[in-house]
Amino acid sequence: MVPPPASAEGVSRVAGYEIEEELLAAPSGSGPAVRIAGVDEVGRGAWAGPVVVCAAVTDLSPPPVLPGRGKKTVALTDSKLLTEAHRASFAELLPEWLTGHAIGASSPEEIDELGMTEALKRAAVRALEALPVRPDIVILDGKHDFLSRPWRVRCEIKADQRSVTVAAASVLAKVHRDRLMAELDGEFPGYGFADSAGYPSPVHQKALQEHGPTPHHRLSWSYMDDLPAWRHLKKHRDPLAGEGQLSLL
Repeated sequence: MVPPPASAEGVSRVAGYEIEEELLAAPSGSGPAVRIAGVDEVGRGAWAGPVVVCAAVTDLSPPPVLPGRGKKTVALTDSKLLTEAHRASFAELLPEWLTGHAIGASSPEEIDELGMTEALKRAAVRALEALPVRPDIVILDGKHDFLSRPWRVRCEIKADQRSVTVAAASVLAKVHRDRLMAELDGEFPGYGFADSAGYPSPVHQKALQEHGPTPHHRLSWSYMDDLPAWRHLKKHRDPLAGEGQLSLL
């Protein structure tokens, strides 16, 4: 029996080892899934910045928890359900607790040239290949397998709320990319990168209208059609490169 995660009084949607336990118990013609990696991405729907993927591997022990208000604790879960402060605190604790983790990214140029599906795959492969040991199986958050062969993949909707391994990847990917975008905010002030992380906030959209895209913008995207003064900068991808593209949501 895999140990359950540490209790977290008053916290809903706490990630556990539900999916990992199923993988460990299920017979497979591909052999036992002893080493399980959780993979999650951030930045798919942003207008600027890279798409970032984290791959994480645990030893199936209870994850760290954070002190909350009173006697309550804050448990590891989907990064979107955590505050910025809690994400930052988990990002300090998780590397020591995990048996391995790695970050991969695909640049805006790659996204423009290859499309999001291939860019996601390349970022994920970079993360997985940087792990100290190759995993036997990969848990992907969502219903689309953008990795496929030769990787053995288990797709699960809301895996970042059900799998400790994916939740850890979710937090580390989010914190890594947010910090990267905050650095770009200093280089390109006015676009609100520190607050919006490259997503289309009102501040970001106003800056695009007035100053145009930066070198970190995805120039093949449809928002460029709404920028008359900068529409000539739009990049046009080979239609074949867009086949089978994933939704940005």
